[in-house]
Amino acid sequence: MLWGGRFSKNLDPDALSFSSSLSFDINFAAEDIEGSIAHAEMLGKTGIIPEADSQLITDGLNKISKEIHEQSWKPDAEKFEDIHSAIEARLYELIGETAGKLHTGRSRNDQVSTDLRLWVKKRCGNIISLLHEVQKTFLELAEDNINTIIPGYTHLQRAQPVSFAHHLLAYIEMFERDKQRFSIIKKLSDESPLGSGALAGSTLPLDRNFTAARLGFKNPSGNSLDAVSDRDFILDFLNACSIGMIHLSRLSEEIIIWSSTEWKFLKLSDEFSTGSSLMPQKKNPDMAELIRGKTGRVLGNYISLSTTIKGLPLSYNRDLQEDKEPLFDSFNTYFNSLDIMRGMIGTVHVNKDRFIKDLAGDFSLATDAADWLVLKGIPFRKAHEIIGSIVKYLEDQDRNLSDVSLAELKKFNPVFDETAMDCFNIHTALFRKKTLGSPNPDFVKERINYWKQKQE
Repeated sequence: MLWGGRFSKNLDPDALSFSSSLSFDINFAAEDIEGSIAHAEMLGKTGIIPEADSQLITDGLNKISKEIHEQSWKPDAEKFEDIHSAIEARLYELIGETAGKLHTGRSRNDQVSTDLRLWVKKRCGNIISLLHEVQKTFLELAEDNINTIIPGYTHLQRAQPVSFAHHLLAYIEMFERDKQRFSIIKKLSDESPLGSGALAGSTLPLDRNFTAARLGFKNPSGNSLDAVSDRDFILDFLNACSIGMIHLSRLSEEIIIWSSTEWKFLKLSDEFSTGSSLMPQKKNPDMAELIRGKTGRVLGNYISLSTTIKGLPLSYNRDLQEDKEPLFDSFNTYFNSLDIMRGMIGTVHVNKDRFIKDLAGDFSLATDAADWLVLKGIPFRKAHEIIGSIVKYLEDQDRNLSDVSLAELKKFNPVFDETAMDCFNIHTALFRKKTLGSPNPDFVKERINYWKQKQE
């Protein structure tokens, strides 16, 4: 234990098990050693401890790092309450009493906070890199489906036709916002708490600028109370993971629908599908379903930590030990879900002609007809009413727009002429779009080229 001198009895074994965080904070063993090496170097540089002791400690920590990497040493959860005490105990075994000088001027409070910030910064970079690769995969599929027409929906009712490429590009926009969020969090995490002590700094002449620079932080934290108790950057990270998972969950829902027999639009690769233990014909989109299901857990992690923090007075409280499991779980779940989604999209087969027949003369082209009337000088509200009446007229006869004749259209308004009939041509529907950001194939190509250049 790191605090045994004040106590005459050892911690109850059940209490040790209840309070131990070793099973999960071992995840940032590398960051803990990294922070300890920087601290030891600073202690030697400032003369707080002899340079020789600083070097001995650093060598010992590097050896422990190698042991952890090679899995030749694994701390015992029945002996240690966290990774910090385990590493320090191992350091004692390697270099003797000099190990006791490592914790000079340092508390586990600023030590843990430093570890967490180092870990979050690295994982933000990992996620940004993977999101970049996911975008590339989506771009490849989009480029191959610029002219693949699918129904666009509002209220899950057919609204207007779009291209599958345009639909995929919408998710690329979402992924870009996800990248921006993690970039911001990386910056918000970029200050070093090391040297803040338990809550009030130190009477020792610690060089906080040295350790901050040594660990790659922009600067040291400005307030010791805030430094050891701040978990806003973790909440931000959990929130970004939650939003990212929501994006993946929405897409998963669509993949599940698109791959159904009723839709017959996408065919998932066998590599990302499962079967049934009973029904031999089944091919299930389980990976998409799991992503959709795991989203709830990631959302819950944010609620869990925000609930923990909301009632805590300054500065550090042991409740904050509950920050790590949600953090590690959300990262692993989101990162793995992104990787699985990349695999699904990269191996999917698209039935490109699936909706051509369905959308030929479909009522989703009604807005185009209303716009045609507007260009003939009819106020939009009146045009809306005229086309709505035509739709009702055809629906009552179980017909669609491709069945209507020019003579019938003229009964609703004499302004209709032959050029109006092109409004009901699904093959030209997307090219009629005039606005930037629309599914006009020319605009979609421009947007794909924009993203391709951005990915380079």
